Amino acid sequence: MTLLLFPHGGGGNHGCEAIVRSTREILDKGLVLCSNNVEEDKHYGLNGICRIERAYTPLNRKSIKYLVAWFAYHLFSRRDAFDKLAYANLFNLAKESSAALSIGGDNYCYGKPEQLYLIDKHIRRIGRPLLLWGCSIEPAALDGAMLEDLQNFTHIFARESITFQALKNAGIEHVSLYPDPAFCLNSVELPLPLGFIDGNTVGLNISPMIIDNEAVKGITMRNYCELVEYIISSTDMNVALIPHVVWPNNDDRIPLRELYDKYSSTGRIVMIPDHNAEELKGYISRCRFMIAARTHASIAAYSSKVPTLVLGYSVKARGISRDLFGSEENYVIPVQSLKDPGQLTSNFKWLMDHEKEIRDGLNSTMPDYIARLEGLKKEVGKICFS
Repeated sequence: MTLLLFPHGGGGNHGCEAIVRSTREILDKGLVLCSNNVEEDKHYGLNGICRIERAYTPLNRKSIKYLVAWFAYHLFSRRDAFDKLAYANLFNLAKESSAALSIGGDNYCYGKPEQLYLIDKHIRRIGRPLLLWGCSIEPAALDGAMLEDLQNFTHIFARESITFQALKNAGIEHVSLYPDPAFCLNSVELPLPLGFIDGNTVGLNISPMIIDNEAVKGITMRNYCELVEYIISSTDMNVALIPHVVWPNNDDRIPLRELYDKYSSTGRIVMIPDHNAEELKGYISRCRFMIAARTHASIAAYSSKVPTLVLGYSVKARGISRDLFGSEENYVIPVQSLKDPGQLTSNFKWLMDHEKEIRDGLNSTMPDYIARLEGLKKEVGKICFS
């Protein structure tokens, strides 16, 4: 019995990688991963835990199949004609699998994923159970075609309570609430580089996406610069710059390198190279504090009981924080709210002042929070294999 896992952009987004690794760990089933970047996934070792197949085949405009799809699309308004051709491999794999898991993650967070709607419809026609896996969804987006697509999943697994409640309020009953699978990701500890003080280093993660969502141009980097200057001048802690996505068009290392170049002469800042998700979690777990822009960098920190401040831009950061702490206040800063260059530093000072309280709380709640993921295997088994 195998489960098909899709869509997957590639392991260079280590949040995507973390979901695949932890899903395999939780469900303990054979996984077939439909990937947009097979070689990237092999580079990070995902071929060691699952079978990796190409999600789509580039269209050959000179082929008979392309011509048939062209007529179907233009003359008979079959909107999925080209998708059926491009994703033929995915659909064949769905036929061979016991069920298909659509990696929810952020895929329903930003705009309308119309291509996914078409893929979902075809998998439903094949007759396999179709699950939406670990999703976050902006409540305001729950209408029209998105709502129709969501209503037709066999089951939906929301990863935080804001999404869960929004789905319930929209009349969707086939939904369960579980933590993001990556909360149970393994941690691999590599030797620490010079300048990384175990237990007394602040991990910083920044992404181009939060910069793209800022309301005041340049305010994100100004906040990070002021924070680094505060840490260096007013504490005995060092700083580790930790990338979590390294795709060419969305590479954390670009803004992080800007910080490193500016402050490397202090001898108090270190740049962590790219690693796989488990190894990055190993670095994050040895930080004293974590400032994270990427959701799965924050999840790696939370699950390692590291006090964490998230600079977020969507429902996922707020929802996860609310489930862990009862509120997102002081734990999440919406990047759209940044107006003053000292906001990040001010919130970091609050984190320092409440360090023991936060750490004690995570030590107390995290084991049970992660243990809830054990129920996923039983529920998926009941839905897909009973």
